[in-house]
Formats: sequence, structure tokens, C-alpha cells
Amino acid sequence: MNTHLPYAVDAESSLKPAELQVLRSQYEKEGDYVGIQTKFNFAWGLIRSNSRSEEQEGVRLLSEIFRAAPERRRECLYYLALGNYKLGNYGEARRYNDLLLEKEPANLQAASLGTLIDEKVSKEGLMGIAIVGGLALAAGVVGGIMFRGAKR
Repeated sequence: MNTHLPYAVDAESSLKPAELQVLRSQYEKEGDYVGIQTKFNFAWGLIRSNSRSEEQEGVRLLSEIFRAAPERRRECLYYLALGNYKLGNYGEARRYNDLLLEKEPANLQAASLGTLIDEKVSKEGLMGIAIVGGLALAAGVVGGIMFRGAKR
């Protein structure tokens, strides 16, 4: 197990703009010959951003690494799960996280992230049910008023 992976809550603290700029500069400097580690570092910095477009770019870069560098796939699984979690793509987040947990059942970071994903899905699912229920109730009230009005 790789114990230097950050816990999911670490993704909520974004890098300072200057720190992200250092990663961006290194990435851009390497250009067409960007190294996997440089790309990975920049992607992780982007995922830690509070900007949705930067988070999306981070997930895109990690997806490229995942496809191109089989030796980095295990490491990418966690960060892809984390990035998708931050973007609200809970199905994708769960898929990547579950793949990692299959390979490393004792991975505490992945277990922690799995709990966060489940809590978010449960909370948003209940909110969705409440909204749909509220709409159905409102439709019933309006329908009842219209029905009574039609009888008169």
C-alpha cells in the first residue's frame, strides 16, 4: 500500500496560485516531451483547485496518464476517483475507487474516499427524492384546485 496518498479531505485545500503556477510552468516548459511525473504533479495541482475547469483539466490529464503509463495506473485510480468526486461525478468516482479497493482492500485513503462518495450520493439522493416528492405534492394540490374549480 502506498501510504503517501493524501486523504480525500486534502483535495479540498487548494494550492496557492503561485504553487500551481510552478507546476504549470514546469509542465509547459517540457512541452511535447513532458514527463509523466511532471504531468502527474500538474494534474494533482489542478484537481486541488477550486476552479471547475482546472479540476476537469486535471482529470483529463490523469486519464491520459492512466492510458499511457500502465505502471502509474494504480496511483491514478485514487486521483481520478478524487477528481471525479470533486466534480460531482460520483458514479465515475465510485468506479475508480472500487477498482483501487479491489487491488488494495486495506487502502485507508480509498476507504475514506469511498465513505465520502457514499455519503454524498446518499445526501444528494435524499435531496432529489425530496424535490421530486415536493413537485408531486405541488402538482397534486394544483390538480385538486383545478378539479374542484371544474366541478363548480
